[in-house]
Amino acid sequence: MTGPYGILSPVWAGTSTARLMSEESILRALLRVEAAWAQALADAGEAPAQSAAAITAISRDPQRAGITVEDIASQSPGGGNPVIPMLGAVRGALAATGDSDAALHRGATSQDILDTALMLLCREAAAELLTDARRAGTALSRLSQDHRDTLCVARSLTQHALPTSFGLRCAGWLDGLTHSIRRLELAAAALPLQWGGAVGTQAAQCDALGTGQTAALSEDLAARLGLCPMSRPWHTQRQVILDLGSALAGLLAALGKVAADVLTLQRPEIAELREPTAPGRGGSSAMPQKQNPVLSTLIRSAALAGPAQLSTLYLAAATAEDERPAGAWHAEWPSLLELTRLSGGAAARAAELLEGLVVRPEAMAANLRLSGDAVLSERVMARMGDSFPGGGKALQDLVRRSAVEAVPLRDLLKESLGAAITAAELDQLLDPNQYLGRAQEFIDSAVSDFHRYGVAHRNATQHDATQHDATQTAATQTAAPSEGPIDHA
Repeated sequence: MTGPYGILSPVWAGTSTARLMSEESILRALLRVEAAWAQALADAGEAPAQSAAAITAISRDPQRAGITVEDIASQSPGGGNPVIPMLGAVRGALAATGDSDAALHRGATSQDILDTALMLLCREAAAELLTDARRAGTALSRLSQDHRDTLCVARSLTQHALPTSFGLRCAGWLDGLTHSIRRLELAAAALPLQWGGAVGTQAAQCDALGTGQTAALSEDLAARLGLCPMSRPWHTQRQVILDLGSALAGLLAALGKVAADVLTLQRPEIAELREPTAPGRGGSSAMPQKQNPVLSTLIRSAALAGPAQLSTLYLAAATAEDERPAGAWHAEWPSLLELTRLSGGAAARAAELLEGLVVRPEAMAANLRLSGDAVLSERVMARMGDSFPGGGKALQDLVRRSAVEAVPLRDLLKESLGAAITAAELDQLLDPNQYLGRAQEFIDSAVSDFHRYGVAHRNATQHDATQHDATQTAATQTAAPSEGPIDHA
């Protein structure tokens, strides 16, 4: 893989997303778009087949043709983007082998190639990171069900609030992840071809081919690349980028919430959870006794870094002036790549974290006991506020006295009510298992939604994509060639 390697971005270093978003992958994606367009023209009889074949061969092995990432990057400042030097390098490679460049870049512009290449990379990266996100969701689904009866304390503004179950907490994490998976699936499935020519009119193509053939070839190109057909060029309307970026940032937010909770619950004084251990992970360079929560830390770092990248995408979209922005378009590229890398890294780390998460029910029970019966004070107030001697204010004062003086609420209630309440009635009133509301129903609902939308929707999307590809392939095979080639400008 050609860099970046992520030496200062350990959350995505070494992941499949890092490979898909590498400099080498970017160059190959640019060449893939050029090759697909050349082949579409050739198959329609609008460009020499030999030229298209030579371009395709270069796209498959650019290094063999002498086209390197380093050279393209070093020459990019000259034209403001990598497509211009890449085209020069391809033309040089074609000339060296005696092949024509007649099928290269016909009627296209740099933004067509670069935007479409980025859509290819983002589509492939989304597929990879969604696989990891579903792994994380499957793990949360299992944890939700395995710990549906594992009591723990819910915390509000850092303080003990009411009893809950760890299964419900996991179901809450799962809800956020399911929603994020659905959003990202929809955004990735909608990624379109960008093909507008110099200013979004396709004038050069229409002038040579006619409008009907131009539209047909645009649809053919989208099908070859596995992208959605383009309704209209979107070169200065960047909602496609914003939808994708927002979905990626939403996934980061959902995973960041999980990581923040897991980090808190791993603190030694709480100790309700523990990350899975692995050789060489979590150690300290100075304190050998420490086992640092590295996975959660990395996920959280990605969640904290993501919004800045998203804000750049929105700012660029809002300032995309004219028919080719000067700077706004360029600012998108690194932010979109980094946001994708962060999301892919966070999803991979989250899958590992949640698949191996160690749950400590005994610590959860011990922490729940720290608040004693006062953790049921909401229930006590609701049940007894009107009938308590002295009314609701007297009962509220009693609850406060229990908290301030560390006197068991049970004892104070018995003292105040005497024979009006039995020990069995107090046990029932102050049993945390009896004050979980609809927790079980919510757990089942969250798990059901994940399996319906987080997994089943993926299968439906894959089926639809297969059907679409088959239809496009058949249409391409039966399309009649045009009357003759276009002139090479």
